[in-house]
Order: sequence, then C-alpha cells, then structure tokens
Amino acid sequence: MSKAAEIDIVSVSKIYGATTAVHEISLKIPAGTYCCLLGPSGCGKTSTLRMIAGHETISIGDIRLGNAVVTDLAPAKRGTAMMFQSYALFPHLDLVDNVAFSLKMKGVDKDERRAKALDMLRLMQLEAYANRRPAQLSGGQQQRVALARALITDPEALLLDEPLSALDPFLKIRMRAELKKLQTSLGITFVHVTHSQEEAMALADIIVIMNDGRIEQAAHPRTVFERPATAFVAKFMGDHNVVSGRVTQSSDDGLMISVPAGGDFLATPTGTSALSETADIAIRTDRVRVGAPTEKGLGFTGLVSNVEYRGASVKLTVNGAGVEDFTVILSDKEFFANPVKVGDAIPLSWERADALVLGRLKH
Repeated sequence: MSKAAEIDIVSVSKIYGATTAVHEISLKIPAGTYCCLLGPSGCGKTSTLRMIAGHETISIGDIRLGNAVVTDLAPAKRGTAMMFQSYALFPHLDLVDNVAFSLKMKGVDKDERRAKALDMLRLMQLEAYANRRPAQLSGGQQQRVALARALITDPEALLLDEPLSALDPFLKIRMRAELKKLQTSLGITFVHVTHSQEEAMALADIIVIMNDGRIEQAAHPRTVFERPATAFVAKFMGDHNVVSGRVTQSSDDGLMISVPAGGDFLATPTGTSALSETADIAIRTDRVRVGAPTEKGLGFTGLVSNVEYRGASVKLTVNGAGVEDFTVILSDKEFFANPVKVGDAIPLSWERADALVLGRLKH
C-alpha cells in the first residue's frame, strides 16, 4: 500500500449559479486518520468529498494532498479512490473483473491485474466468491467488493460516500467494525460522509460537523461530545439540551441567562465563548438528575411530557421554566427506584460544571 497523505482544504467554496453549497471552508485532515464529514442533508458534506475526489470542480480555493496541489487534477491523477453510495458494480462482470477494472483502464496486463484483484478479494475475505457476479452476493459482500475495487489502485486516501446507508442495522454495525479495522491495518487516510451521529462517533478520529455549507466544529469525537462548539453541534449530536436567553449576570466563573417568560440559568464560560447580550448554554442530558438543585440557576421544576424506556436507560422529556422538550437520560436503576409518569411535576438539577456557554459561528 502507498503511504497515507495529509489532506489540506484551503478556503474552498463551491458555487452553483446563485447558490453557495460550500462557504470558504478550511480543514486539515492529518495523514492516516479516519475523518467523518457529518451533518444533515444539504449541508455541503458530499460536495466537499466530491471536490477532494475531483468529481466536482472547486469554485474558489485549493485542495492539497500531501505536498501536491490537486485542485485541477483529474480524479485518476490525485492518489485518491472513491467508493460510491450505490457501490456502482458492473452486473455482467465477475468479482475479479469488477475489482480489476481500474487496472484494466490503466493498461495493466491481464495476469498481473487478476492476481492483484485476487489479493484484494482475499483481504476482504471474498476469495471463495471470485467467479460470482454482484447479484449473487449479499449487501455486505457487495460493499466489500466495492471497497476492494477502490483500494486496488493503492490510494493515499479513500473517500467513502455514505457507504453503510443501504445496509440493515445489524450489518451496519458489523461493517462499521470492519471499516475501522481495515483503515487501521492499511494506515491510509479515510474520509467518510455520513448523516449518522452514532456512525461518526464509532469510526472517526476527527468528526467534521457541517451545517449550511460551513464547518461548525472539527475535533475528536470525545471533544465534540463533551464540548460542543456551537448550539447547532449540541443539538445535532443530541446529547445536550440547549437553552437560549438574555445575559443578566456575567463574571469570570459564571454567567446567568434569563429565558423569556421563564427561569434563570447559570453556566460556565469556555475558552470559545465570546460574550454578548444573548447566549446559548448546553446541559448534558445524562448529567441531569431528578431532585432539587443545590444552587440557584442549576435546575428547574417542570412537567413530564414523555417517558421512553430504552432498556439500559430511560429518556424523560420535561417542559418548564420557559424551556420546552428538555431531555433527561436516567439509568434504568435510577428511574425504577423512583418512577415518574407523564403529567408529574418533578424538580431537575445538575452540577455547575455540566452547564457550558456555547460559542457562535461567525457568518
């Protein structure tokens, strides 16, 4: 395998007529990392992936792969390989010829390309199926053929466009583990587009969260989970409650916000929070407890609007103090020791360290 390459995206924009799909993004993906581009539909993640691959032209800016600027190079000249969402396998060719296809295009002789294709099928544990056609394979097997075909060119970076979206839930989880193992063993850079938070958390060394053509946060999954950079990240990842309000008190160790027609909430400023008249604060859903707060601004009393049993945990939705759909995740043990039902009024509380002031993206 060729060595991995760093990918450097420098002030890149993609403009379609009057629409800007990607707004001047800059991102460094270190060599040999598993990077997930994550975000809702239409956020610009697939356009970004296709610009790295060369399947989409760059309107403004440059992309560098290793030491080479690849902005104007054809896809085949970049040292990247792309695996498409649909797998795009040739139905009339057996697996060996499917996998060897790009080498055939490059003029590699038949024996050499078939030998290399068999090596790739062996890597994917598909050697026994070498003479079959794609229609005779399961979804997971087809995916492994598409991976083998992408990897046969020894790319420095593999680009994957929602590779797990067509698989059933159990197979998704198994293929997730296989992708991570493959990336670790090959040591090359993987860039993987997904709209699944769980998939990105399970796979990535770096999660890049995109929204409306911009990067909201690019960081290790644990940083994204524990310290979301913006309200969008906190809401999209789904593990924080976001409360927005007017700043009524501010000091180095704390900030108080007032929610319209509601309560006052205390939060801890982070390095990224630039103070203004209004602020967004995030409170981890699994750090909220049922019980009266020890300090003003670190809790409220609300009405339970939904109870969702999830096996190891129970999710409560609570409305009160001017805040709607506030989420609480309790362990099953905690919940059943003191169960509540829809319509109950309950006090909620959390520690000061679990309420963070969020930054805001400059548009």
